[in-house]
Amino acid sequence: MKQNSMLAMILAGGRGSRLHELTNKVAKPAVSYGGRYRIIDFPLSNCANSGIDVVGVLTQYESILLNSYVAAGRRWGLDAKDSGVFVLPPREKADENLNVYRGTADAISQNIDFIDGYSPDYLLVLSGDHIYKMNYAKMLAEHKAQNAEATIAVIEVPIREASRFGIMNTNETGQIVEFEEKPEHPKSNLASMGIYIFNWKTLRKLLIADMKNPDSNHDFGKDIIPQMLANGDKLYAYKFKGYWKDVGTIDSLWEANMDLLDKNNELDLSDRTWKIYTEDVTSLPQYIGPDAKIRRAFITQGCIIEGEVRNSVLFTGAKVGPGAKIIDSVLMPGAVVEEGAVVTRALVADNVKIGKEAVVGSADSEHIELVSKRVKGVE
Repeated sequence: MKQNSMLAMILAGGRGSRLHELTNKVAKPAVSYGGRYRIIDFPLSNCANSGIDVVGVLTQYESILLNSYVAAGRRWGLDAKDSGVFVLPPREKADENLNVYRGTADAISQNIDFIDGYSPDYLLVLSGDHIYKMNYAKMLAEHKAQNAEATIAVIEVPIREASRFGIMNTNETGQIVEFEEKPEHPKSNLASMGIYIFNWKTLRKLLIADMKNPDSNHDFGKDIIPQMLANGDKLYAYKFKGYWKDVGTIDSLWEANMDLLDKNNELDLSDRTWKIYTEDVTSLPQYIGPDAKIRRAFITQGCIIEGEVRNSVLFTGAKVGPGAKIIDSVLMPGAVVEEGAVVTRALVADNVKIGKEAVVGSADSEHIELVSKRVKGVE
């Protein structure tokens, strides 16, 4: 690899239990988003667009689909000589029965030999379950300019929501002076995005010491970052301006999809200067029937629309029968809504069928309804 090179490691092993049945059989980073993408397409595309050519994807929970998906590095242009996407499952046993990563730092620790094989100067650590576009090369340039040992990407959040995040308190130069994990009374609104750049030699020493500590949680937020602050290492906060969404709940996944309906949406999936790469699914063009009614909708290839779609997002292959109504909803790949059915403020999971004249969801509901099993209608 090149001098002053950076290798990326994507933490993609989480279950995403707050997504309920959507992650019963697939890892959270493999969940569908935005008509034809998967969540992990975003950090992988960011790496490719930022000039990072070696990416390790650390998998764990329900990883079969995710493993086969990310192993096709050509999707992101990461299949050339001396580049690639590498699937890295856990190798050490947390107990006598199970190989798992015990924490975010342990996931990196178990792969020190993989990282050492490329001798990087810098290590980029990413969460695999956020939707955003970021140029990591710019973040690295700032890291070098600040002469930091670690740089942590942060985003300003409403102060009322700050207690949900790891919060970075900084001085006037942007240097991090204190880290608080989900504080009850936050001192600032700079939330960690789970995106870190470390000087590899420094981090490597910390990880080896952490592995030997029986009282450690083996976690970046709980252990590594506090230890670096205690050691007097320089940590810098890189302020990100742009779209970023943690899609950890049904409501937030629905919101992230609905954001695509906004003409001024900062994510802009059609931006050719920062393309989001994904699987090239072979599908017929969308079909809009003569009696269909569509208003403010995001409709992907392969969809068949014969009813009414209003303020909704339809993924590849979704079908809406005659007289059916889709209102303020998201239909994931292959979802079928039969004749006369009404779907309101709902997220319909992959390949789920909603029967004839069935009614799902409500305009008055506080939360989005997840439809993950077949809904019977009039037989």
